[in-house]
Amino acid sequence: MLDRYPALQYVGPFLVFMVLLAAAPSIPLGQPAESIVRVAIIAASIWFFSRRVLDLRAPHWLASIALGVAVFALWIAPDALIPGWRSSVLFQNSITGTVKTSIDPSEFANPLTVVLRIARAAILVPILEELFWRGWLPRWLVNQDWQQVPLGRYTTFAFLGTAVLFAAEHGPYWEVGLLCGVIYNWWMWRTKSLGDLVLVHGVTNLCLSLYVLVTKKWEYWM
Repeated sequence: MLDRYPALQYVGPFLVFMVLLAAAPSIPLGQPAESIVRVAIIAASIWFFSRRVLDLRAPHWLASIALGVAVFALWIAPDALIPGWRSSVLFQNSITGTVKTSIDPSEFANPLTVVLRIARAAILVPILEELFWRGWLPRWLVNQDWQQVPLGRYTTFAFLGTAVLFAAEHGPYWEVGLLCGVIYNWWMWRTKSLGDLVLVHGVTNLCLSLYVLVTKKWEYWM
């Protein structure tokens, strides 16, 4: 199957993740069972679809870590600096949705739920999202014969199109999602390294997860 449809190596885990998010409300397992099932399915999908193409080597690891921390700071800056920023109709409306967490905050009293949530945010999501957003989509937007397009070769259309779609994925956080997408796209263009993009994305999400635990701003765990 993967030989016949090679795009699945980059797209498959992302599609599985989207299906899990859509199906979650209709499959109320409760915590931590739900987190265990999600993490297991996502990890299995990454192994099944992407093991041939996934390269986690990060030649620019130090710069990627620093950039990941910087993106985290940019992500929380609007809400931290401007009270009520996120309540604007510009961010919460019928199109972008509303700010809410996907897990009842009371369920984070279980340490296993917290550990699995951090693992999902800082390890699994960066892998599956970077495979899709930086590993496949911009190359496909450059040329539908995307396998002939090397990693990091973006046209203006592919660069901006990927950033806008990445922003749309983040709903009421679309403006910081757009900024984040532009920075990640730029770093991919500079490094040509999927491993560095997974690392920078993972550091951003890890910092955001720790911020959530310290501040109890659960809404950042969408």
